[in-house]
Amino acid sequence: MSDKMNLPIIDLSGYLNPESLEDRERVIAQVRDASRQYGFFQVRGHGVPPSLQHDLIRSMGNLFSLPKEKKLEMSFLKNPCRRGYEAAGMSLREGDLLPDAKECFYIARDDPIIELSGFYGPNLWPNLPTEDFRDPVWKYYEQTSELGKKIWSILLEGLGQPPSLVEKFARRAIVPMKMIRYPPQSITLPGQFGIGAHTDFGGVTILFQQPGKDGLEVWHEGKETWIEVPALEDVYVINCGDMIQRWSGDRYKSARHRVINKSQGERLSCATFWHGDINATNPLNPDDLNSETVGQLLVKRFRNQYSMTEESIAQVGAA
Repeated sequence: MSDKMNLPIIDLSGYLNPESLEDRERVIAQVRDASRQYGFFQVRGHGVPPSLQHDLIRSMGNLFSLPKEKKLEMSFLKNPCRRGYEAAGMSLREGDLLPDAKECFYIARDDPIIELSGFYGPNLWPNLPTEDFRDPVWKYYEQTSELGKKIWSILLEGLGQPPSLVEKFARRAIVPMKMIRYPPQSITLPGQFGIGAHTDFGGVTILFQQPGKDGLEVWHEGKETWIEVPALEDVYVINCGDMIQRWSGDRYKSARHRVINKSQGERLSCATFWHGDINATNPLNPDDLNSETVGQLLVKRFRNQYSMTEESIAQVGAA
């Protein structure tokens, strides 16, 4: 383990609320360089209020403290839109000896009608007072969804593209959000990770870590070492997924990462994944021979985990 490398912390306020053109250019260059070197970076000045982050922690605590049987009634495997609860031990990647120790709860765009076999549709909400979960969680979702779109714009500008290009593949973007609880390390099995080493499949990930609850590690290929990413107050972790690496012609990296709960007690985090339209293809290279859509990439990565039907696979292929 190396303690000599740290992910850069970038102040996004120079891009979001610039006082000069140089402010914007500085942030674009910092994001571009970090995405090339690490595939990860941290951000301040992101615009998500600390009070809303605290409300999210409280809301996740309310959810995950529900009785196990109540949580299992909301299983995402029984939901046509793959929203709801994932119990600990349900996620096992190829090559991992043991399943992840985490438990999760998923939401996404809240559409009234189920479309494309559940890729669009309504969320599943727990039976809690709205002020104890749904309202703060939805406000948080909306703000981090907007932040994800802005990060995409910055990444595009780092490749010499206009920020407006994001509108061409984001008319109705796929933006899932995963709330995560890691149990204390003391009760996990020997060799079991909170989340095993993996890359994210798609676009931009906006990760909130409960302050003071460390656990995230990022693999740096050049140094062949894991970089520990501390959980800092009002600091988000941003990373690029496999789709960004491919769309950018490998100019941006998609790095492996894992979670080992190093804190005493449980650990909470929340990831918002901003991908793009389900039928979007590479906007940077319309002649890309690999013309897989966002939806097709989703199916390829998650068809086994989500028990996708042949109908849903066919609909995404035809979207």
